[in-house]
Amino acid sequence: MKRQKVPFYLAFCTFSANQCNQEISLGNSGKRPLASPLLPRDNMGVAVKLNTRTVGRIKLPSGKTDHIEWDDELKKYGFRLRSDSGRLSRTFVVQYRSRGRTRRITIGNYEELTPEQARTGAKAILAKVALGEDPQGDKQAQRLSAARTLHSVATDYLAMKESMLRPASYRMAKLYLLSGNYFRPLHSSAITDITRADVASCLNRIIRESGRVTAHMARSNLSSLYTWALQQGIVEQNPVVGTEDPGPAKSRDRVLKDGELAAIWRACNDDDYGRIIKLLICTGCRRDEIGGLRQGEIDLDAGTITLPAERVKNGHAHVLPLPPLARSIIASIPQRNGRDHLFGTRSSGGHTGWDRSKKDLDGRLAGKVARWVVHDIRRSVATRMADLGVEPHIIEAAINHQSGHKAGIAGTYNRSRYEKQVAAAMSIWCSHLESLIGGGERKVVAFPAA
Repeated sequence: MKRQKVPFYLAFCTFSANQCNQEISLGNSGKRPLASPLLPRDNMGVAVKLNTRTVGRIKLPSGKTDHIEWDDELKKYGFRLRSDSGRLSRTFVVQYRSRGRTRRITIGNYEELTPEQARTGAKAILAKVALGEDPQGDKQAQRLSAARTLHSVATDYLAMKESMLRPASYRMAKLYLLSGNYFRPLHSSAITDITRADVASCLNRIIRESGRVTAHMARSNLSSLYTWALQQGIVEQNPVVGTEDPGPAKSRDRVLKDGELAAIWRACNDDDYGRIIKLLICTGCRRDEIGGLRQGEIDLDAGTITLPAERVKNGHAHVLPLPPLARSIIASIPQRNGRDHLFGTRSSGGHTGWDRSKKDLDGRLAGKVARWVVHDIRRSVATRMADLGVEPHIIEAAINHQSGHKAGIAGTYNRSRYEKQVAAAMSIWCSHLESLIGGGERKVVAFPAA
C-alpha cells in the first residue's frame, strides 16, 4: 500500500497531543501537569482553578495513598488527599522553596476552610516567601523551641560540662540549676520564652529565702547556662544580662574578737536562726551545712554529726565530734513530725530567710558588732583555735577544709582524719567558748602535738 503524506501542521498537532498525554500521565512526579483527568475541564480541556465545585469532585487516584492537585491559577497552591489507616484527610497546602529546600505547609482542612479562604491564606504565605521568609521553617523552629525547656537544656548543659568542671563546681551548678528550688518555677518554660523579669523574680525570692550570696551564685550559674546555649544556637539572648547582681562573694579577712563572738551568742534568740548561729560558733561549719541538718545525720549517743559528701562544698563526707555544748543545743531543738530537717518548715533545703534573720540579729547587736557576715564565724573559729595552740592540719580536719596541709600530694597520700586530735581540739575550743559566754577568760595553752 502506498504511504500517504501527512501535512506538516497535522504532524505537529499529533506530536503536541502525544506530548500532553505523556505529561498528564506523570501525575505528581514533580512536573506540573497541563491538565488533570481528575478535575473538570472547560471547553478548551484545561484544568480550572480550585473552588468549591471542583474541590468537592476530586478523588484519590486508584492505588495511591497520597495525592496533590495543584491549582491552575495560583501556582504552588494545592489540594491534598491522604489516606492513613482507612481515614481520608483533605487539606489545602502551599509548597515552595526556601534556602535550597522544598517546604510544604498546611493551610487548613477542607472541613474548616473554603477554597477561597485557603487561597487567601496561600497568597499571604507566598508573599512572605517572596520577602525572603520561611514560614514552615519558622513553625518548626517554634515547635523545637517549645520542646527545649529550661530543665531539658540545663540537663544537656550539665552532661556536657561534667567532665570539664571540678567536682565541687559541677555539684553546685546542678544544685542551682536542677536540684534545688532556685529556678524550679521556670523549669517547664521554654528556654527562649524566659524573660529578664522572670529571672529577676526568681532572684528576689532567693534573696528573701537564702540570702544575697546564694542569689549571686544562682545567678552566675544560670548566666553560664545561657552563655552555653547562645554558643549552641539554642537561644539568641541571655535574659540574665541586665538583672541586678546581688553582689559577688568577696574575699574577706574579718576575724571576730572573743568579745564579739560572745556578744553574738548572747544576742541569739531561742529560735531556729539563733540555734544555727550558736552551732556555727561551736563547730566552725559552713552555714548551709548546719542550716540543712537532718535527723539522720546526727548521732547524739556517739556524739557526732556526719555530713554526706553531697552536702559538703569540697565533696568529702565529714564526721564531726560534738562537744557537750553543741550536743545540748541540738538536744533542745523540737522535732517536727514528718520532717527530717532540724530547721525550717517547708523548704527542702532546711532553714530559709537568712537575710531577714540576720537583720533582726544585727538590730539586737547595734553598737556591739559592726560589719560582719555569717561566714566570718568560720574564719574566726579557725583563727581562735590556732591561737589556742591547735595545729593547722588539725584545724583543717576539724572544719573539713581541703587546702594547706591536705592539698596536693599531701592530701593524696595522707588520709588520716585525726579523729582523736579533732575531738580534743573541739573540746578545747568549746571550753574556751563557754568561758567567754560566762564572762570569764581562758588562757591560751599549747596544744599537744599530733
